[in-house]
Amino acid sequence: MSILTVTDLSHSYGGREILKNVSFRLLKGEHVGLIGANGEGKSSFMNIITGKLEPDEGQIEWAKRVRVGYLDQHTVLQKGLTIRDILRDAFKYLFDLEQEMQEIYMKMGDVDEVELNSLLEEVGTIQDLLDHNDFYVVDSKIEEIAKGLGLDEIGLDRDVHDLSGGQRTKVLLAKLLLEKPDILMLDEPTNYLDEEHIIWLKRYLQEYENAFLLISHDIPFLNSVINLIYHVEDKELSRYVGDYDEFVKIYEAKKLQVEAAYKRQQQEISDLEDFVARNKARVATRNMAMSRQKKLDKMDIIELTREKPKPQFNFKEGRTAGKLIFETEDLVIGYDEALSKPLNLRMERGERIALTGPNGLGKTTLIKSVLGLIEPFSGKVNLGDNLEIGYFEQEIKEKNNNSCIEELWTEFPGWQQYEIRAALAKCGLTTNHIESKVMVLSGGEQAKVRLCKILNRQTNILILDEPTNHLDVDAKEELKRALKTYKGGILIISHEPEFYRDVATKIWNCEEWSTKIF
Repeated sequence: MSILTVTDLSHSYGGREILKNVSFRLLKGEHVGLIGANGEGKSSFMNIITGKLEPDEGQIEWAKRVRVGYLDQHTVLQKGLTIRDILRDAFKYLFDLEQEMQEIYMKMGDVDEVELNSLLEEVGTIQDLLDHNDFYVVDSKIEEIAKGLGLDEIGLDRDVHDLSGGQRTKVLLAKLLLEKPDILMLDEPTNYLDEEHIIWLKRYLQEYENAFLLISHDIPFLNSVINLIYHVEDKELSRYVGDYDEFVKIYEAKKLQVEAAYKRQQQEISDLEDFVARNKARVATRNMAMSRQKKLDKMDIIELTREKPKPQFNFKEGRTAGKLIFETEDLVIGYDEALSKPLNLRMERGERIALTGPNGLGKTTLIKSVLGLIEPFSGKVNLGDNLEIGYFEQEIKEKNNNSCIEELWTEFPGWQQYEIRAALAKCGLTTNHIESKVMVLSGGEQAKVRLCKILNRQTNILILDEPTNHLDVDAKEELKRALKTYKGGILIISHEPEFYRDVATKIWNCEEWSTKIF
């Protein structure tokens, strides 16, 4: 049974054509991975089919009474509501049904026998719906999902306004899973999840009976949960059966076949054109030349997929830092309350340290305290000498109306425009991207612009807060390579062990310092 059918869909955004005449079909129970490089239109496609964006052309047809759940990380959670309130809202339709049933009971004393029987039948239908959807065990279901995603550790009675970005994403994901829609739409759900909760989500999706559409650049996670791939490339959408690894094999084989066919056709075209040029003026061979010209005119020309620019990340290394990078003296991090025990930490020149542990422990808070961006709850931080710091911030909340060129010009005002274009192109951005406003770029493209600023400044220590969020596979691999060859110090927060284990030589587990009990 088809849940969703998309036909001849086209969409442009920010002056760029993103999707052209694409078609898509989702069947009941299919577990689909939507993949492609940054900026190819994955999130735009998902926003279109969920009604958040209007396509330029095309038809989107949902099956009747299909319940769609979409993980939108930009949803605003109302101040004053607790995590429990948000999660209970997943069952609002059931609470509404219960209220409707109570109102029917109230009517029963004032009706005749015929109408009473009709009302009793209606109550029976509602009761069946409540029983079928586990209405009377709602609280235990909330506890189960909350525990799986670590929300019980935060506290279900905590105000959602006080949550970090990662905690907020967990709440939205938990609410979505509790709704158990006919189709789940998940756009990079692992970006703000801890390792243990990624494992839990993986198991949940493996056992999920209904259909889901998943965007993720976390290949091990993707491989473990999907059975179908849709690949977005060059404004087209192509379907492949199997996981990501199987897709790569088929895609590469298909690419080689097309390249071979292209070479054969180009040789044939060259031969035909040569024959026509030599023989069209001669009476004896004119008819043969015209016949070959007709063949040329009718030929379907094979076009090779344009090669995407591969990012090249090479950090500029500054002067040698002093032996000490930073040390803390009884540092307690936090805002309104302490998030850690007194910390006496020390980082020395050339060390490569990964900060690990669940969300909400204060990993980002620690980094900001070290950099002096926020005041410590108590204690102090001493920075070493000759530090040239490159800082990649996890979340940039302000909308950026600058073009990519303007954004880099504010950082490097002495540069010529060709130098700015060259620097952005090295980060894997096309001319269209470079000339666009930052705010219309995908999350991965915006991350490349931010990385570009750091790459082109001399540094001797990199402080990176979840740098791989939103980056596509090629960019992630290139960033790992660049970090492994970088000779300065590195302090990194990452939820992807397969990324940071290849970069870091030392792990600081923030659970050991936390004031929270896990």
